[in-house]
Amino acid sequence: MHLTNLHLINYKSFEAADFDLDERINCFVGNNGIGKTNVLDAIYHLALTKSYFNPITVQNIKHGEEFFVISGEFLKNEQVEKITVSAKRGNKKVVKRNGKIYDKLSEHIGLIPVVIISPADRDLITEGSDTRRKFLDSVISLENSVYFNNLIKYNKLIQQRNALLKYFAANRKFDSAALQVYDEQLIPLVKEIHLTRVEFLEQFLPIFKDFYAQISSSSEEVTIHYKSDLHNTSAAQLFTQAQQKDMHLQYTSVGVHKDDLIFTLQDHPIKKYGSQGQQKSFLTALKLAQFQFIKERSGVTPILLLDDIFDKLDENRVSQLINMVNDDRFGQIFISDTHTDRTEAVIKTTDQSYKIFEL
Repeated sequence: MHLTNLHLINYKSFEAADFDLDERINCFVGNNGIGKTNVLDAIYHLALTKSYFNPITVQNIKHGEEFFVISGEFLKNEQVEKITVSAKRGNKKVVKRNGKIYDKLSEHIGLIPVVIISPADRDLITEGSDTRRKFLDSVISLENSVYFNNLIKYNKLIQQRNALLKYFAANRKFDSAALQVYDEQLIPLVKEIHLTRVEFLEQFLPIFKDFYAQISSSSEEVTIHYKSDLHNTSAAQLFTQAQQKDMHLQYTSVGVHKDDLIFTLQDHPIKKYGSQGQQKSFLTALKLAQFQFIKERSGVTPILLLDDIFDKLDENRVSQLINMVNDDRFGQIFISDTHTDRTEAVIKTTDQSYKIFEL
């Protein structure tokens, strides 16, 4: 699968732009702030129906304009898939596949697999559990629609349960039976989501560890621990035990929406004990494992977006990454960088076709 062309109108920094793309490597080079990352983000937007860097739709419209349009043609299994994403201030975002509007944006997820590696990924280490949980859910959801739909149902029920808890507090009353109605609907979803996450980590970890070893040329032991109250306690018990606490807090304090991933290096948290280089290698391995996992499970090679890759990795690690690119395990790749000569020198070592776009 690859993107053959990309068309932008009023998207972020672009008033209008058209790109006819190479099926292997495409490089966008130019000074900081010129819009290199915005091109990569537009491709991500076509695949996932949202920006990687700013999920607030109206903030992706070029300043002073009323709308944006992103369109691209993907060649997938010898079929052309034309995807268009458009948004107008005051209106809902519209996503079209071959001219037909999706009723639900969730129906599009998984059609165009894309993986992005960006300096912004550092949030996975430095930020809270919500960021890591979103990563976990996004990887699984791209190839497992049942999981994705279970997650949507679960989150909707949690919102409704939280609204009920706030209602109890506002009216100084409590109805255990009413709360139980939500708990009974949540329990089977909790079991399914938790089990899918456990099975995913079992398959994902060996792939991740292998990539870390390749990128870092190191024998350091890295791993990912799945932290969840569900490991030792049933969902029914959790909801029952937390009932009084939830009433006080006015929100649901237990469940799979509180799970976390713990990243470790030599059995210590990488956030505290990992060097900058080790953290960068960890994050790159994490994303490459995401790439490989999706490829193996879906049978489709994802598009790989490398944003400011020379900022993210030192030259040795970039070299290791480019060597991987050269063995054909990857498909179409997009790279952004500030230096044309540096980028072209590295890309020429791959013996792959490429295009360089100077912005």
